[in-house]
Amino acid sequence: MKNLSTVLSALALIGVLVLFGLHFSGNKGNGGGSTGSASTVVNGNGRIAFVNIDTLEANYTYLKNKKAEFEKRQDAVKAELVRSQQQMDADIANVQRKYQAGTLTQAEGEAAQKRIAQMGQSLETRKTAVTEQLMAEQEAFNKDLKDRLDNFLAEYNKDKHFDYILSYAPSGSILYASKELDITQDVIKGMNSQSANAVDTAKKK
Repeated sequence: MKNLSTVLSALALIGVLVLFGLHFSGNKGNGGGSTGSASTVVNGNGRIAFVNIDTLEANYTYLKNKKAEFEKRQDAVKAELVRSQQQMDADIANVQRKYQAGTLTQAEGEAAQKRIAQMGQSLETRKTAVTEQLMAEQEAFNKDLKDRLDNFLAEYNKDKHFDYILSYAPSGSILYASKELDITQDVIKGMNSQSANAVDTAKKK
């Protein structure tokens, strides 16, 4: 249970944090003027902007909602496994009490041994199954988030013409980033708007 709990507790954030640590490249333009102020020049022709990953994670509604849903699902799975473990532990304790009291017959002991072994095997099988299921869900979640961010940045960059859109976090490898290059609020506003529109469209169907 301890190892599984460690795995499950990590799953809720696996990929979500890693996802936004990626280096995203926008569509390359011709290096001309931008409609936004977030730009800089590198060797005369490279234009760069960045997205603050911590800020995006804290304010992107879709991501926050999905993380909450996943954590709720994770808690339900952990509770299920705890209940199964407790049931098996109670059965073992009951058999031990009967054995110590001398009231356990050989037939009862053999039946109990078989039953507990089956419960243990079923629990291990269930642990493996739910862990694999949660990991698969997390991978699908990660891909969906990456696709959403990639698609948004590709559309966003059509009139911005950045050569690179970088991810930035205080604990990341970029030591300094000028606030003039920060497009985080544009990205948050745009992606939240897309999510809201998608929900409205789904409700109308």
